[in-house]
Amino acid sequence: MELLEGINWGLLAPLFIIQLILLIVSLVDLSRIEKTNGPKLLWVFIIIFVNIIGPILYFVIGRRND
Repeated sequence: MELLEGINWGLLAPLFIIQLILLIVSLVDLSRIEKTNGPKLLWVFIIIFVNIIGPILYFVIGRRND
């Protein structure tokens, strides 16, 4: 537990909050949109498992603007 005591949570908390917000917003958007660039199931895995970069990749590459 000494490892967790040395962490400055004041600096990391905003990153965790931003990551959580990006994750929720991108999953909600993915569920509402009809067409994506690639299979939806693949985007779900990318959004969930690639942390902060996954949702950003979805919004930049995955959304299809018709």
